[in-house]
Amino acid sequence: MNTPLHALPSCAHCRDGAPLDFAISMAFQPIIDIQSGSVFAHEALVRGTAGEGAGTVLARVDEANRYAFDQACRMTALTKASPLNLPGMLSINFMPNAVYKAETCIRATFETARKLNFPLDRVIFEVTEQEDILDLPHLVDILRAYRKMGFLTAIDDFGAGYAHLNLLADFQPNLIKLDMHLIRGIDADRVRQVIVESTLQACRRLNIRVIAEGVETADEYVTLREMGVRLFQGYLFAKPAFEALPAISWPNDLN
Repeated sequence: MNTPLHALPSCAHCRDGAPLDFAISMAFQPIIDIQSGSVFAHEALVRGTAGEGAGTVLARVDEANRYAFDQACRMTALTKASPLNLPGMLSINFMPNAVYKAETCIRATFETARKLNFPLDRVIFEVTEQEDILDLPHLVDILRAYRKMGFLTAIDDFGAGYAHLNLLADFQPNLIKLDMHLIRGIDADRVRQVIVESTLQACRRLNIRVIAEGVETADEYVTLREMGVRLFQGYLFAKPAFEALPAISWPNDLN
């Protein structure tokens, strides 16, 4: 990550925008690499300051405070992750409809990381599933800008809608997360197996790594592992921990 802070443009939203009018915090859930036996990343998941769930927090987000909320999530994720010395990468969700211009809206993230001495080359920016993609070309521009800055990029809930297929045709991220609807019960569902196998084949050819998200049973895990999935996230391995790193149940412990 070699973009100097003074080289980043600024805008009125960053300079004069009102801060978020309610406080938030983060929980962290690991993404494990079963091939290396290590933690690949931790996803930062928004919570209330008393641990209230994401739904409670997101219910307070509207058009008026969406930009402030997106900025607060980025800075809070870094602030809460920094003292934990978390292994692997830090995956931060962002709301594409809150980003006016990638190069300006990233400025607060750079400033926060610099103050915390947090390496920005350990950050993944993940397109959150909380918003519909209103402007696909704009999102592609954001993702391309983040890649140019040196960040890894990820698409969440892949397979949940046609927009993600259109996005993949225009931009190939470093990572995709399979939609948990495709994961649920995959061990006993041939249709889901065929869809996921086809997705994995396409991603291999496009050099995209795949994360199986929302894995809850050992049978789901074994089926996906045998298909060639190496990155896993879900309650089977660890539930999100509020402002902490959870203990992980590794696959060998599940036998």
